[in-house]
Amino acid sequence: MKPGEVYEVKVDLEVTSNYFAPGHRIRVEVASSNFPRFDRNLNTGGNNYDETKWVTAENQLHHSAKYTSHILLPVIP
Repeated sequence: MKPGEVYEVKVDLEVTSNYFAPGHRIRVEVASSNFPRFDRNLNTGGNNYDETKWVTAENQLHHSAKYTSHILLPVIP
């Protein structure tokens, strides 16, 4: 990806379900990684397993008429 460009990224969170009682709320966190659950990503494009330097990722979520970011949350009554 190139700095300053906007990209569409679809993330499949896999099949899961949760019960939300009346009054419960949902919080969404957006992050570049989930270490140690998943392997680290040093954002260099190289071999993550033997590198010693990394690049800090800076992510932005866009939400406008042109870039309609959204979360699809199916509700089953």
